[in-house]
Amino acid sequence: MAEYFFDFILVSILIIGLTAFLADITNKIGKLFSLSKNNSHTFDQSQRIQKGWNNIGGKNNK
Repeated sequence: MAEYFFDFILVSILIIGLTAFLADITNKIGKLFSLSKNNSHTFDQSQRIQKGWNNIGGKNNK
């Protein structure tokens, strides 16, 4: 019975570790293939759309 629990824990650790490792690798591959020069395009587009909007919440800075 002890071997079963040891195997269960070992396989659980391997599955969790492999999942985390593959997520990290996938993220790095995605960043490698993304066009870094277009990253500011999304931010600029968002700023252009939100120009003139009223701020809500927080303190009034007058």
